Amino acid sequence: MKKKANNNLTSFADHLDQQYGKRGTPEREKFEEGFEAFRLGVMLQKLRKEKGLTQEQLAKKCGTTKTYISRIENDASDIRLSTLTRIIREGLGGHLKLSVDI
Repeated sequence: MKKKANNNLTSFADHLDQQYGKRGTPEREKFEEGFEAFRLGVMLQKLRKEKGLTQEQLAKKCGTTKTYISRIENDASDIRLSTLTRIIREGLGGHLKLSVDI
């Protein structure tokens, strides 16, 4: 028995194009920026928990506040590159590597 193809399926990329416009449009760029901030917060929270640190402990190690760490993890605060580097290096004992997709 041959299955019929489901032509009603939409790829995630197509969904984003429909919902927020094509890449490069202001609405899509705003979405992409917000998504990257969200991913960064999730990543930092995961790394902190893997190290067995509370937000307060991480904040003390890198010279910031628990509130600031919480805001970053919950996507409520923009973060400066110098602060991110300090959190990664001093707070989590890692090294920050950046890449750019063009």
